[in-house]
Amino acid sequence: MPIQRSAYRMTRAGSLGNMHLVRETLPNALENEVCVEVHAIGLNFADIFAMMGLYSATPKGSFVPGLEYAGIVRSVGSKVTRLAVGDRVMGAVRFGAYTTHVVIDENYVLPLPADWTFEEGAAFTVQALTAYYALFPLGAMREGATVLIHSAAGGVGITANRIAQHFGAFTIGSVGTLDKIELLRKEGYDRLFVRSGTSYRASKHDLESALGERPLTLVLDSLGGHALQASYDALAPAGRVVCFGSASMAFQGKRPPYLSLAWKWLQRPKFDALSMIEQNKAVLGFNLIWLWDNVGEMKRLIAEIQALPLPKPLVGHTFPFANLPEAIAMFQSGKTVGKVVVQVGDMERS
Repeated sequence: MPIQRSAYRMTRAGSLGNMHLVRETLPNALENEVCVEVHAIGLNFADIFAMMGLYSATPKGSFVPGLEYAGIVRSVGSKVTRLAVGDRVMGAVRFGAYTTHVVIDENYVLPLPADWTFEEGAAFTVQALTAYYALFPLGAMREGATVLIHSAAGGVGITANRIAQHFGAFTIGSVGTLDKIELLRKEGYDRLFVRSGTSYRASKHDLESALGERPLTLVLDSLGGHALQASYDALAPAGRVVCFGSASMAFQGKRPPYLSLAWKWLQRPKFDALSMIEQNKAVLGFNLIWLWDNVGEMKRLIAEIQALPLPKPLVGHTFPFANLPEAIAMFQSGKTVGKVVVQVGDMERS
């Protein structure tokens, strides 16, 4: 029997004003799919860039945003073998998570650990895959490496630090505001600094002061802009920068400031292949949509991550489903730490 659900649907990308809470009918699960009753939704920067029409993977026309969820299986297709009705699960979806119910292929659904909350489950998949993939398949991190993690207090930053330190790396974290430093000290970063400005000169000075005499081996960059250029310039020979975001292009408000973004786009760092050969440095970039189409690789990486003795994901902020737009605004502000999670209650699902 088809399910009635509540969902935040974009009529089209380009403005947060195009997002509306609607009631709609969800088709029955196909033979290899499950229907998950969503209890928690994890927010990601990719959500916002998709809603603004600034992400190439954004669906055409109307769509439901959101990449990450946790909940309970309510129905299963005839060929589903790994999951059963009533299972507590978590996972990622290629858009469609801003809702009370989601239908998804069973290959993209993971069991929720017994001692995790739904909120913690919604804070795991995307940030863990991002951090791990950046550190190892791309970053080739080894014991003793010096790893610079920008946006160190975010979900990816905290997870990356935990993984890197487990494997014996020396971690340096950068944040935008002083009030995040105490949390990161508790998280065990070896060294921390607050980015003091938006100019290249300021970024270079901040990084040189933090590094001291240490050779910079690996950078996890979600900022772009001056911080990316300064990080690349500071790399030791054979060093790598792994890019998975561009927070320097982020903005507050419901519509993109196109003139400002165009200027930042023109001023973005540009890397010459011949110079990279001469300096023996590398810049790599990725987004997780690629893993969606490589489910075998995604499962392998998830298994490796889950085998690590890591703490539970850090949920920094929670909002009720009715206040999802306010959660997005908070996420845009740059004032968050850990994961921003939206809780879906019984009233919203009824």
